[in-house]
Amino acid sequence: MFTGIVEETGIVRKIEIIGVSGRITIAARKVTDGTAVGDSIAVDGVCLTVTFVGSDSFTADVMPETLRRSSLGMLKNGSPVNLERAMPADGRFGGHIVSGHIDGVGTIEEIRKEGIAVWVRISAAENILRLIVEKGSICIDGISLTVAAVGPSDFQVSVIPHTGSNTALLSKKVKSIVNLENDIVGKYVWKLVNGSSTGSGMGGNCADKSGDGSKSVNVKTESGITEEFLKKYGF
Repeated sequence: MFTGIVEETGIVRKIEIIGVSGRITIAARKVTDGTAVGDSIAVDGVCLTVTFVGSDSFTADVMPETLRRSSLGMLKNGSPVNLERAMPADGRFGGHIVSGHIDGVGTIEEIRKEGIAVWVRISAAENILRLIVEKGSICIDGISLTVAAVGPSDFQVSVIPHTGSNTALLSKKVKSIVNLENDIVGKYVWKLVNGSSTGSGMGGNCADKSGDGSKSVNVKTESGITEEFLKKYGF
């Protein structure tokens, strides 16, 4: 598990895509400290298993599912990448719960400055956007960020100077592809309520309450979870 607090930016030393799989070697110093073969490192938000570790680099295999879901296959030799080791049990939880399992990619549509901050607007598919809420958390290229605004086809984050200077996010240009991971708590809630990880929506049953014109909504889902059930158990 990760927290989305990037430890350092590494540089892709070598990437090989062989058919539908690949291997990547990344130059880094901080994340190699104490790392052993079999440990996990998030590379631009993608959890990879270390297969070789040296004093200034590490290597990991990249499976077909990773290439399909993420932007790793677009990296080139010399590309900067955000790196984070898995969080130790006694570590400080500085960001939010990040699994390193990418839900999909987004496209940077706009980058603009506002005072000391930089706004980044990213478009994404509907199945990703529906789990993004304003002031909630989103992981972009392995960075835990707070969502500042959500629209029908995109969302925005406001990047502080520290994040901008200690990650590779602001080195990207408009139309660059970024890896996105939704808040895992939101994903579990979605599946609990909809009975499916890819549910198309919820049905509803509305009834007038005591004739005053207000509505009481009791949503019944495939899982049997209703608003009444959630209230009963403190949600």
